[in-house]
Amino acid sequence: MKILYVVPQTNSGDGISRVIAIKANYLIENYGYEIAILTQNNGRDNLFFEFNKKITFYDMQLNGTIFHFFNSFRNQLKNFINEIKPDLIVICDNGLKAFLIPFIINPKIPLLLEIHSSLFIKESDRINTFLPILKSKLTCLYKQFGASQYNQVIVETQESIEEWKVKKGIVIPNPLWFSTDIKSDLSQKNVIAVGRHAYEKGFDRLLEIWKKIIVKYPDWNLTIYGKSNPDFDLVALAKKLTIENNITFYEPVKNIEEKYLEASIYLMTSRFEGFGMVLIEAMASGLPCIAYDCPCGPRAIIENNSNGFLIEDGNENQFIQTLENLIENEILRIDMGNKAKISVNKYQIEAIMEEWNSILKGKIV
Repeated sequence: MKILYVVPQTNSGDGISRVIAIKANYLIENYGYEIAILTQNNGRDNLFFEFNKKITFYDMQLNGTIFHFFNSFRNQLKNFINEIKPDLIVICDNGLKAFLIPFIINPKIPLLLEIHSSLFIKESDRINTFLPILKSKLTCLYKQFGASQYNQVIVETQESIEEWKVKKGIVIPNPLWFSTDIKSDLSQKNVIAVGRHAYEKGFDRLLEIWKKIIVKYPDWNLTIYGKSNPDFDLVALAKKLTIENNITFYEPVKNIEEKYLEASIYLMTSRFEGFGMVLIEAMASGLPCIAYDCPCGPRAIIENNSNGFLIEDGNENQFIQTLENLIENEILRIDMGNKAKISVNKYQIEAIMEEWNSILKGKIV
């Protein structure tokens, strides 16, 4: 069977690129699928993650005004589909254009939408006036309608099905792509967070928290791995908050599983999540995790006070108190880290990919 993935890019170090690489490689190597990927990132140039050599890359070139952009997208998409002749198309693009695709292509080709974000995701907090609020609501309705036109929608949590209101929704969480008996000894005075520097990831909230933490614990350090963004300048914010001596920023790394082992606590202050694969990565490394209960991934992974800590979204004081407790109590860190590691066994890649294989073999009838 030939599968065509349509995704904006695969050459970044973000979570979606990693997930696509993991799944595409596994489908080829374990089930013998034929995979093509249509992107906007110049084929195999500068790929961050390793993709199987059997994968064929194709590229769209999109630019110009909104009308020209969408017209070019429609024409190129149809042309590439005619050339590739896939048996199934998987869309891993949650941008506005993705929700037009069911109206563009041949309805005889099964069409699957992967959703990796919250419906209500925002790029900034500047929507507190009438017109931006109206625009946001209309955008959500448009996305929900477009998603309903797909043959199948795959989401990562049950909450996402309720959020998107899709009748053809199936829950398949992201797979845990590494398995190891090694775990952090939780003795290092280092806290870690991973993700793009973007409003949705809420690192500005984390830096505000960290400013208050280091007043009591000046010998602790916060390490953040993720793609920097000049429009969301965390380095400048760290300097403004005068915490630059207790925080270290790194661009994405391929061996992130090794970096978890250098930390003692994982923190997530996202405003929106589709799942939060970094949580299961950190938990598999034996790290106790603290996360805001944002829509809509963390609560599907963390059971509060059992395998981690789930904090009321935006409750900074509660977050700080929980973090201080973990910093001061090594026994609690070890206990919660052990429970976290055990709890993520259900995300092992073999079981998750068998679910995918079952759906793909059925060709989403």
